[in-house]
Amino acid sequence: MNLDFLKDFHKRMKKVGTYALINYNSIYKGTWKNYGFEENYEYINLIFAVMMFIMEQSLKDDICTLDDIAAYIDEINTKFFKKSLTYEQSRNLADFIVNTVLCDDGKAMYFKGYNFGEKEYEDIHISFINNKIVYINDTVRRTSYYLTEDGYSLLLGTLEVENNMKLTIQEIIFKLHLDKADYDKAVDDIKQIFNLSRIQLQKIEESIRKIKENVLNFSSEAYENIQDENMDIIKDYRRKFQGYKQYIKEKIQEFYDNGIDLEKLDKEEKNNLDNLGIINQYLSRVIGEQQKILNSHFDFKKAYSNALTGMTAMAAIKRINFNNDLYEYILKDVSKLDALDKILRPLYLAKLPKYYNINKCLQYQKVIKAKMEDAEEEISLDEESFREEKEKELREKLLKYRELLETLLEYLINSSKKSMSLGEIVNIVNKDEKMKAKFIPSVEIFREVMIELLKSSYIDIEKMKKESEHSLEEDDIIDFQLNKMLLSLIEEDKKFSKIKAIEINKLFNEKPVKIYGAAMDKGYVKTVTCSNIKFKLH
Repeated sequence: MNLDFLKDFHKRMKKVGTYALINYNSIYKGTWKNYGFEENYEYINLIFAVMMFIMEQSLKDDICTLDDIAAYIDEINTKFFKKSLTYEQSRNLADFIVNTVLCDDGKAMYFKGYNFGEKEYEDIHISFINNKIVYINDTVRRTSYYLTEDGYSLLLGTLEVENNMKLTIQEIIFKLHLDKADYDKAVDDIKQIFNLSRIQLQKIEESIRKIKENVLNFSSEAYENIQDENMDIIKDYRRKFQGYKQYIKEKIQEFYDNGIDLEKLDKEEKNNLDNLGIINQYLSRVIGEQQKILNSHFDFKKAYSNALTGMTAMAAIKRINFNNDLYEYILKDVSKLDALDKILRPLYLAKLPKYYNINKCLQYQKVIKAKMEDAEEEISLDEESFREEKEKELREKLLKYRELLETLLEYLINSSKKSMSLGEIVNIVNKDEKMKAKFIPSVEIFREVMIELLKSSYIDIEKMKKESEHSLEEDDIIDFQLNKMLLSLIEEDKKFSKIKAIEINKLFNEKPVKIYGAAMDKGYVKTVTCSNIKFKLH
């Protein structure tokens, strides 16, 4: 009998092993009954729900601590599982799932798969999640968890498709839905394409980490696979998705060129316009991810090349055992200490690379704000006063966001065409320091507002008004929300009452805008260069 179909059997066993290890790590644990999970299907569903949450956070590149997982378990339990769990129990359950079920209490996990080519069992290493140290608000040290390649394979591997084919298949489906003008499904397609691009980027970063830890644990086959996947993306997809982006922009522009009244659009046409906007945003994000893949691809090649070069160099270095070759001789004859400096001196005589970078002397020198050292400082440990102080700072910052948007709307409403570019506004505010302080309160605030405006692309004020009538939200919101702040300005100031929509477009063919002497939150000033943007009121 021809047994060629068993050639890659051990590779399939890795996929089987991921399920087997999760089952093994959980089925024999009596812990589940303490939390009300009596049947195995109950806790298996919970484990995979937690892994889906970690995957979602990984794809968004967000922090995912045990506290985040505990809050997530508490929420889905309250809404769906209906177990009698306190938040503290949810916290303990999160710790149990992450550290015991998915990490096997910190031990390396292996599954034995039979290799019919080698005629023996081989150990297959499996790792679902990994962790890294993050700092929340630059002060609080926490451990954040993210999925490894095995974790993604477990959740996304239900379809037996090669990694470098998944993006191709998804792109074909996306194109078919665009051709059929089925934009609702095309939104889901482009989101999946973005997820696949993000997974590939994280896969490259994880591979670089493995190479730096120990290149011998990273096979040449794995290197070639990642190289092929990267080249498929770099070679063709960037050009394709830029073409799709241009196509979507033309479709959106058709609505405005035909003079269609947006208020008279039926529900289906409005949904199509909204979906086209979402597709346009995600296409930009996909192109951005593919540019990151291109950059990481060269980092990946460099890391692998350096690791192999370093390993080769290490083989030619003659190592000295200090215990046997040095200390033992000194202990036998203390007089040999006189010659010790001759052995150690060469270690401190290595020549440093000396060169002068002429570009450094031509760079703009930033002013570093001097730190004030007070002889005595009174620190309040009152939690209430600390909270009030933080709220006060946030409200002051929120006022700056509001003044920036108000200044922008005033310039647009007073212009003859109800339209201005960012460059034109900057030229005006440069002549008036007070208006400049309102329009550019700080580089960080200015950047955040401009990015939010570009992401929105088209802000339908009338639609926002209708939505706000039926929404129930807290009035005391002290974080920046672009749509709510714009709506508040327009409703409170009569001169803005006729604004129905705001259109924002990046001017690709125009020179970038330079803003000189822009203040930063840390106290020093800098020159800011950004793309020109066109603002238009409807």
